[in-house]
Amino acid sequence: MFQEEDFRKVKKRSQLVELAEQKKIDIKKILRNLRYEEELQFLQTELVNLQRWIAQKKLRVAVLFEGRDAAGKGGSIKRFTEHLNPRSMRVVALAKPTEVERGQWYFRRYIKELPNPGEIVFFDRSWYNRAVVEPVMGFCNKKEYNQFMAQVPGFEHMLYEDGVTVIKFWFSISKEEQKNRFDSRLDNPLKHWKYSPVDMKGQELWDKYTYFKEQMFSKTHSTFSPWIIVKTNDKRVARLESIRYVLSQFDYSGKMRAKTTVLPDPNVIMRYYRNIEQIDI
Repeated sequence: MFQEEDFRKVKKRSQLVELAEQKKIDIKKILRNLRYEEELQFLQTELVNLQRWIAQKKLRVAVLFEGRDAAGKGGSIKRFTEHLNPRSMRVVALAKPTEVERGQWYFRRYIKELPNPGEIVFFDRSWYNRAVVEPVMGFCNKKEYNQFMAQVPGFEHMLYEDGVTVIKFWFSISKEEQKNRFDSRLDNPLKHWKYSPVDMKGQELWDKYTYFKEQMFSKTHSTFSPWIIVKTNDKRVARLESIRYVLSQFDYSGKMRAKTTVLPDPNVIMRYYRNIEQIDI
């Protein structure tokens, strides 16, 4: 163990690591945590720079986070947004539609939430609820599902033509890891609110989710609005790499002076293609 006098002697992290080696103290986990926090801080600084540039250029950016329950969407959104200026950023997490909304065109409730000039909007689930969750859980009928699947490519093409940048993330998690995270939520009283009746069906309806997920990819992945797959069995890596991906999509001011790479790891982040090796199938 370290003694009080040890901490008085060391001035740098490298000296502490050297001392730990001499004393045969395993600090690998501590070093991993420190590296993660350092990388996250560098990337969040770049997000602040990106947001300032987007506001100056009056761009409109929508980032969609989709994926199975417990894939880490909310945790990643938190890391994206925790240091951004709330005046030009919003998080959208819509509740189930009201009776009035159910009688409207499906996309209307989402159109109202699209970014204004100079704004970034993060969607914690999006219009793609109708592509996967709703048909799996029986929240929409076959006609509503088919109509959505026919209309969504045209809807996103209109956004593209109008200058809205849409980034579509699918957070991919294995069945085993999903179960582990569900169990963790149940064991932690501070996370009980995250566990819902829909979550309970996640494991039971795994194959059905897979079928509709693949249908969604094959029919809504396009050159102007591609699906970006993020492997999320390692939450921290997924957070860092998804931030890198967003940064990599813009030539914002000061990008070349970043203190860390803003290029995502292709082993973690990749565009969807039909024979891609996925972990959540």
